[in-house]
Amino acid sequence: MEFRVDRRSGVATYLQLVNQVKQALRLGVLEPGDQLPTAREVVAATAINPNTVLKAYRELEREGLVEPRPGAGTFVRRSLSRPEAAADSPLGLDLAAWVARARAAGLEREDVSALIAAVVDAGFTGPGPHPGPPAERKPT
Repeated sequence: MEFRVDRRSGVATYLQLVNQVKQALRLGVLEPGDQLPTAREVVAATAINPNTVLKAYRELEREGLVEPRPGAGTFVRRSLSRPEAAADSPLGLDLAAWVARARAAGLEREDVSALIAAVVDAGFTGPGPHPGPPAERKPT
């Protein structure tokens, strides 16, 4: 796993690392038993403070996702992946096709991210599962 740090994102660096590990766990890139890069490796790749890496790893440990093994490193304890969320699942393939259509329509990465975030937020507000797309509006 390689970490990416966006110093302009406004998100604390340690949280960027935590979020990237969680994403890798959700997508099945990391699985129980896998070893995370050492703090030294992350520092060498990203030029961030070692304490920042250790803070991220402590947060992941606090959440029960990883465990440190003295002298051996930090290892994944549990997965967050679901087969339905895999990149090669039917939903993942549908989303990839949608992103291709959005790019063909001229949307930039930030436009796509904003649209997805808005739709996800709308889809997960209120009680119970989202019923699907809104009914087609008829002209009045």
